[in-house]
Amino acid sequence: MQEAIAKTQTLIEALGYIQRFVDKVVVIKMGGSTMDDERAISDILTDVVFMSTVGMRPVIIHGGGKAINEAMEKRGMEVQFVQGRRYTDQRTLNVVEHVLCNEINRQIVMTIEALGRSAMGLHTLSSGVLFGEKLFLEEPDGRKIDLGFVGRVNSVNARLVELLCLADTIPVIAPLARDKTGAKLNCNADTAAGEVAAALKAEKFVVISDTHGIRRDPKDPATMISSLTEAEIKKMVDEKIITAGMLPKVEACLKALEGGVVKTHIIDGKLPHALLLEIFTEAGVGTVIQK
Repeated sequence: MQEAIAKTQTLIEALGYIQRFVDKVVVIKMGGSTMDDERAISDILTDVVFMSTVGMRPVIIHGGGKAINEAMEKRGMEVQFVQGRRYTDQRTLNVVEHVLCNEINRQIVMTIEALGRSAMGLHTLSSGVLFGEKLFLEEPDGRKIDLGFVGRVNSVNARLVELLCLADTIPVIAPLARDKTGAKLNCNADTAAGEVAAALKAEKFVVISDTHGIRRDPKDPATMISSLTEAEIKKMVDEKIITAGMLPKVEACLKALEGGVVKTHIIDGKLPHALLLEIFTEAGVGTVIQK
């Protein structure tokens, strides 16, 4: 009986959130080591289907770095990174596109449909919604570094994404863009997701990672911070508390806030049903970043 009462209380707590977020767009970026964990992916996509079923408008954008590395190694190709960005020649781009579109994106779409909701993959082998320009990095002396077919997203076909949401279809976006000439570009998934959230003016932007949000001491899980403002995040970046892999995630959150997103979240995808816990409970399980 007590267990049944506890479940009822949970549902009642969720009701307010469901009513508040009905018809609201929530952009979810899936990435990190959670992409290698079948149970974590199943939990995340079950949460996404739940959100869609109760009237929310989830939009997924995913990465796939480890799977790309493994596919390249199987083909005897060298994996090269420059300042944290994958050097992408034509052969590498072919592998990136195949893994992201034909394997990861397709599997996410199939899983969502097996769970009872409609989904559509959006990428360079179907209907692309990301457009960008070639990205150059700079040496300390000002010289430009050419990374090959690597780009940054500078526009999103938000109308197509919105139409799919209105049709109760969950858009699943791979981080590949086209430039003005139609050339394909490999983009950082975190950065691309921030641009998507900003373009859609989403209610929420959730980055699913493999860490429990942001920590004052990156090595100590007990120092996780539940809520931060934009100004506090910028201070932690300046003080080098936020560095490395967390940096593009918080930059994506700041871009989303700048574009009109109300709240952004960084959560650990390996915690069972972290997405629902973050959105439908008072306590949450990760770090909220807001204006």
